[in-house]
Amino acid sequence: MSKLAAEKKFFDVSDYGRPIAAAFATRIKHTNITPVHVTFLFGICGLVAVFCIINHFFIAAGFFLILKSIIDAADGELARLKKTPSYTGRYLDSVFDNILNFLFLMSVCFISQATFGVSLLAFACLQMQGTLYNYYYVILRNNSSGGDTTSKIFETQIPKAFPGESQKTVNFLFILYLLLYGVYDKTIYALDRKASTVKSFPNWFMTLVSFYGLGFQLMLMAIMLAAGWFEFIIPFFIGYSGLMFAFIGIRKVFL
Repeated sequence: MSKLAAEKKFFDVSDYGRPIAAAFATRIKHTNITPVHVTFLFGICGLVAVFCIINHFFIAAGFFLILKSIIDAADGELARLKKTPSYTGRYLDSVFDNILNFLFLMSVCFISQATFGVSLLAFACLQMQGTLYNYYYVILRNNSSGGDTTSKIFETQIPKAFPGESQKTVNFLFILYLLLYGVYDKTIYALDRKASTVKSFPNWFMTLVSFYGLGFQLMLMAIMLAAGWFEFIIPFFIGYSGLMFAFIGIRKVFL
């Protein structure tokens, strides 16, 4: 199942794992496995990738980074199949992504000659890139008839828990989400305030922006690790942020 209505679908280069994720979700639809269980599974895959990076098992690290991306798509697929939307899953997914992204880059810092400060800058750049993609994507989803609206354009108020989930858990994860993502969300909004008023984005534009999707970011990291180019990962993601201004400029001028 898609997060978007059929007429709004675009070629998402970061969503290469969706067919496998959908097949996996379909396979476990009638089991007791919940979307949150799947979220924890991708968290474990991410930690295994970190272990592999630190121990120079680079091909294995690349494999688990890709596997993490595939499973990352499966929790949402399962939630839609089971018709069990969850703010717990939505925020837990984002919190895990943030923590794992930090650990991925810090593990690269550990094995390379990059300093902690420069690695921290690369982490901030990685998060900003992903936030820009999510900003435009969530706008498209919320303005699309039949689109998934679990994620909001502006996360400013604690949502009311869905049936079957704890309001206290939602409250805690929402606050944690704001602590981890608030500064990035506010920065992207400041750079392109009027994007939220756009009713839709053309498919070609969303495809371009999807090069900032987490799945594609991790694929690039996996390729560089497998090729032994780990020294280039930190500087690459800093320089890769330059595309942000091109994407925002295109949005402002043409859309």
